[in-house]
This record gives sequence, C-alpha cells and structure tokens, in this order.
Amino acid sequence: MTRIIVVTSGKGGVGKTTTSAAFATGLALQGYKTAVIDFDVGLRNLDLIMGCERRVVYDFVNVITKEASLNQALIRDKRIENLYILPASQTRDKEALTMEGVEAVINELKETFDYIVCDSPAGIEHGAYMAMYFADEAVVVTNPEISSVRDSDRILGLLASKTKRVVENKTPVKEHLLLTRYAPERVKNGEMLSVGDIQEILSIPLLGVIPESQSVLTASNQGIPVIMNKNSRAGLAYSDCIGRFLGEEIEFRFIDAKKGGIFGKFFGGR
Repeated sequence: MTRIIVVTSGKGGVGKTTTSAAFATGLALQGYKTAVIDFDVGLRNLDLIMGCERRVVYDFVNVITKEASLNQALIRDKRIENLYILPASQTRDKEALTMEGVEAVINELKETFDYIVCDSPAGIEHGAYMAMYFADEAVVVTNPEISSVRDSDRILGLLASKTKRVVENKTPVKEHLLLTRYAPERVKNGEMLSVGDIQEILSIPLLGVIPESQSVLTASNQGIPVIMNKNSRAGLAYSDCIGRFLGEEIEFRFIDAKKGGIFGKFFGGR
C-alpha cells in the first residue's frame, strides 16, 4: 500500500526541501518506487536540489489543470531508477492547487508508487495545507531554536485537526521529528536547544538529528541530494533516518560534542 509522507515545518529555511530530496532518494535507494512532489508553487527549488532543473517542461499545476499528463510532467532521476520528481510551477499562484486536483494526481501516483513524498512550503498557508492534507505520515523538520520549535508545534496542531485522516476519523497522521543544523558544541555552550529540550516541547518520536554541515550546501549547489555523499556526516545522518523510518534500530550519532585531543582532531568528521 502506498504511503504518503509530508515533509513540513512552520518556519522557512529549516531544510524541508533538502530533507524531501534526501528522504525520497533514500527510499528509492532501498528499492522503493518513490515520487517526490514540490508543493512550493511560485518558488520551485526541489528540481535544483535534485539536479533536474533543465529537464522541467511541465509541472504539478500543468497536470492539475490537464494541460499535461502526469507521465509528461514526472521527471525520472538519472542516477536512481526508482526515483521520480514532480516539479512545482514558477509562474502560477498557489491557489492553482485545488483539493480535487491534488487528490487526482496523488491517486494516479498511488497506482504505481510505493512512497509519495510531499515537499511542503513554509508556513500554514494554502500550499502547506494542500501538502499535508492527504498525508499518512509527517516528517516535522525543525532547527534547535525556540522560534522554529514553536512554529513546528503549530504544525502539529494542524496535523491533528485538518488532515483527511482526521476528517474521515481514521488513525491519525504518524508524526516524526527531524532536527536539522544541530551543533552539539553550541548546545553545550547554551547557544542552542538540546535534543531533549525539543522532544520535551514537541512530544513526538525522534527520527533523526542532522548535524550542521557544509556538505549540505555543497550538495544543494551541485544538484545532488546530500544523502548520496557517504563521506558527509549529514549524508550519513539522513541514511540513518531512512533506516529508522523503515523499522531498523539505529543508534543516534552526531548529537554529542566532540571530545578534545588528538582523537577529536582525527575523528571529528565533516
């Protein structure tokens, strides 16, 4: 049965699109046929991070308005056989995402895909609502700062009250917490909220902790999802997330400050 995953948060700039790209790529690498949809109509960044921006001819809105078929708009990833991208429109308004249109596209995708990952825009406006409405599971992305955590708490309220599962009195959306840009040294110095602090506030299961890493920006600029960089701490952390999501028991790493001395220098990572 197809599972629909929304990657969401209240605040912009926390790493939703990076996470959507990494998550979809990770699932495809595990052999699952996966589609990732960019719901950020008007901006459209997912295709850049996935490295397929020059191959965009038709987009999500074209499919909704029947100006193109789903097969025409879906872009197959050149590196991973099971991975497909449905880009957003840069020229339309977010109101072009209608409930009926989005549902029709998702239902068609469900005929052939194991996972559908929905990359939500920031905030709680129309596009974000459309991205979460049909979700079975939600990856709530937050940074270790109070404003980001507070906005994520608002999103949890919407997930608990305004999704199709709630309306139809089904099992609630399964929620997962993902921390990004985590810097244990800054936590130790009192400059950032700790993992424990955030879990206490949001009270949802922790899926992963992605360390602050230059490799995330580098990967984005190269159009390669960071999960494909096995020499990167962020890439390894995203791989761990996929394993946990699929039911593996994997110990959390990159959440403690580095030890000093010669071993810290050699094993500090990137």
